[in-house]
Amino acid sequence: MNPIFLLRLVLDCIAAGLLLFAFAYFWQGNAAHELAGAGLFLLVVVHNAFHRRWFSGPSKGVRERRGTFNIALTLVLLAGMLGLLATSLVISETLFVDLRLDDDFTVRRIHAGVAYWLLIVVAIHIGLRWPLLMAVARKLFGIEATNAVRTTVLRLLAVGIAAQGVCSALALNLRSRLLFQISLDWWNFEESAEGFFGHCMAVAGLCIFVTHYMMLWLRYRKRTNSPGSLATRRME
Repeated sequence: MNPIFLLRLVLDCIAAGLLLFAFAYFWQGNAAHELAGAGLFLLVVVHNAFHRRWFSGPSKGVRERRGTFNIALTLVLLAGMLGLLATSLVISETLFVDLRLDDDFTVRRIHAGVAYWLLIVVAIHIGLRWPLLMAVARKLFGIEATNAVRTTVLRLLAVGIAAQGVCSALALNLRSRLLFQISLDWWNFEESAEGFFGHCMAVAGLCIFVTHYMMLWLRYRKRTNSPGSLATRRME
């Protein structure tokens, strides 16, 4: 496997971990939160440096391969990261305290809402690339032959994670956070910090699950509705 490609995957995993870690603001404290955010944005810069050719302007052929939705989602992800960076600078209490606004309540609410939207968008971004990630995993673990039992177990596990993701969205009061609403329903980290991270990962898993299987369904529908497929069915 290409070592540069593997390095990119490792850095992307670290970035996802930092994003998840940064959600637990009331567990880690402000300084750790800002350091995690700074590390995340540094890795975002590195990620985009690896994909710098993408910004030169996708050609028609590239747009056809990637799909309009994929490109639009990437642009939304980039805009969200820039919005998160801009709001973080003006509410900073440690690293960029000189840029802090006197009245930053509204900005904090926007910052938190954008962060939760990014959790959803990043998960969808991963879901679009799930076949590639599974191919990498099979290669790393030396899995070549298909196995019906293994496939069934993994699919049942995916369904379980998706079901838990629905429950986790309710437990995190995700709707109010995505709508940028004021909420006093904060997670009690003294009882269980692991539970909070588990809920966040389950929500991400739900988005990955829905995205991946929606793409499979769209590809199946495209194949069955293709001219060749229609001609074959008429001959039958």
